[in-house]
Amino acid sequence: MIRSRSIASAVATQLLQINAIRLNPEHPFRWSSGWNSPIYCDNRLTLSYPSIRSYIMQEIIAVIRACFPNVEAIAGVATAGIPQATLVANSLELPLLYVRSSPKGHGMQNRIEGRVVPGQKVVVIEDLISTGKSSIQAAEALKEEGIDVLGLVAIFTYGFPQADENFAPLDYPCYCLSDYDTMLDVAVAENYIAQDSLQSLSDWRHNPEGWKPQRQQAS
Repeated sequence: MIRSRSIASAVATQLLQINAIRLNPEHPFRWSSGWNSPIYCDNRLTLSYPSIRSYIMQEIIAVIRACFPNVEAIAGVATAGIPQATLVANSLELPLLYVRSSPKGHGMQNRIEGRVVPGQKVVVIEDLISTGKSSIQAAEALKEEGIDVLGLVAIFTYGFPQADENFAPLDYPCYCLSDYDTMLDVAVAENYIAQDSLQSLSDWRHNPEGWKPQRQQAS
């Protein structure tokens, strides 16, 4: 869910400016899932740009204050969600947790790092939403420990139908600062992509598994 189209546009502009988002519909990237993708999004790059990381932090905080005013702790999804969660927790002077994708293989074998307080009201921070499964699994791991998950805030979402389906039955909302459709609008307006690439890029979002590169579509 996008709360502000103006903020979504500003975030997309910044991600494109620093190549945190790269677009190449003719020579796509290959995801670990095997999907061909005309987009590569690496929000970790924002950490190297103080003004951008601060802007993103402040906008995440704005969402938390508006939507989750009774928050008591912040949780980051490992690994890319941890840095922004740390910045947000530090600014709000709240406890910080982070959630691994699986329990640590040695020591205490923790999946959740930080002090776990049953009943504590927590907002989960993620950098990127694709299908939403990793974010949901992190939130469920927190809930299994008795933590009250108020919601999830992410920097960017691809807006896949699969993500909408996965989030629909949950009892907490997911807010994203920016999304794929807004990014495409900015990319065309700022000449990151040509207008004739827009349909191919839009088709990918609706059917990422079956999508073909633009050069194959034209042949």
